[in-house]
Amino acid sequence: MYRKDRKKEFFTELAKKEGYPARSVYKLKEINEKFGIFKKGDNILDLGSAPGSWILYASKIVGNKGQVTGVDQEEIKIGKLPNVRFIKKSVFDLQESDFKEKFQSVISDLSPKTSGIKSVDSGRSLELVEKAFKTAEMFLAPGGSFVCKVFESEQINSFVNKMKKYFESVKISKPKAVFKKSKEFYLVSKGFKKA
Repeated sequence: MYRKDRKKEFFTELAKKEGYPARSVYKLKEINEKFGIFKKGDNILDLGSAPGSWILYASKIVGNKGQVTGVDQEEIKIGKLPNVRFIKKSVFDLQESDFKEKFQSVISDLSPKTSGIKSVDSGRSLELVEKAFKTAEMFLAPGGSFVCKVFESEQINSFVNKMKKYFESVKISKPKAVFKKSKEFYLVSKGFKKA
């Protein structure tokens, strides 16, 4: 007999109860509570922001004096908020001229359409991670933070080493809302500096 994953059920139900469009919010919440990624008044760039759970959570943290800008090809599923702006665009089409301001944090929950073939999926994930970092490099304020989802692969170690040249601190996090069997984890990089 088929049994739903209890953890999935718990976080999915909790998201519905708390008014978030997806359970992924609890990954970001745990990361922020553990590492202190953002605070009131911050300006945050959220890549791959649909359906909108990360934007919604971040907007509550930064408050009315902060702002969260989301970028995704898909629409977000949250109402209009005074401290949120959304750009319907592929991250691959972002250019330096898109933003005049710098961001204290760039967060990315970008995920490839998975095929079930490990090498293909990890390759697609790495391509998105590289693009998310190039975006962070363009728009991140000195001392800022970069959080991105990655899938385990042989190539990811070289990316982690690269991050260590650009940030004071690079940590790996696997929040409780990530399934135990999942190859997904998050890189949490703080203290942005030019390499």
